[in-house]
Amino acid sequence: MENKPTISPMEIKNLIYTIRGKQVMLDSDLASLYQVETKNLNKAVKRNIERFPVSFCFQLTEEEVENLRFQIGTSSLSYGGRRYLPYVFTEQGVAMASAILRSDIAVKVSVEIMEAFVEMRRMLISNASLFHRLDNIELKQLEADQKFEEIFKAMESDKLHSEKGIFYNGQVFDAYAFVADIIRSAESSIILLDNYVDDTVLTLLGKRNDNVTATVIFP
Repeated sequence: MENKPTISPMEIKNLIYTIRGKQVMLDSDLASLYQVETKNLNKAVKRNIERFPVSFCFQLTEEEVENLRFQIGTSSLSYGGRRYLPYVFTEQGVAMASAILRSDIAVKVSVEIMEAFVEMRRMLISNASLFHRLDNIELKQLEADQKFEEIFKAMESDKLHSEKGIFYNGQVFDAYAFVADIIRSAESSIILLDNYVDDTVLTLLGKRNDNVTATVIFP
């Protein structure tokens, strides 16, 4: 049977994971691509351990294995009966592994794997600003949600609760009293957004405490 790569670039990218801030491949996946058994790959690495510093290859912790298992599914991360935690290889480790195996298929496949690493790194760099903006948007949304939650809790409290609602037909006085209570409860500032302000609004704002500022914004 002729030994030749049968995996697409996209399939290779799907086998690259980010662990400890580095893009890596599992020993079992790399061995499969190199068409050798996982135990033989790791034996070759151990025989040449001086060529594999931690920046080239490292063993996962149990926590890292569980996190990875959660990401890719149990069936995709199998120990295959082995009694040790899996190893992972960085881009440099992939190249070194192909060198110590000294097989034509390993050399050919390693070139394709490293091209996939380069493409993924290029994608991460080009989208770094987008990821940063998404993080900021998510943070602002979280802050807004927290503020809304505080407002809802205040409105549900006995102090601000109106049994019959705020604005409804025939109950102008109750609505007026409800808003007046809110203004009196303000501790630092009041901001009102309204395109029409009359003497009634100014009278209501006059009920605030002396140390509370009032700002009216006309949208």
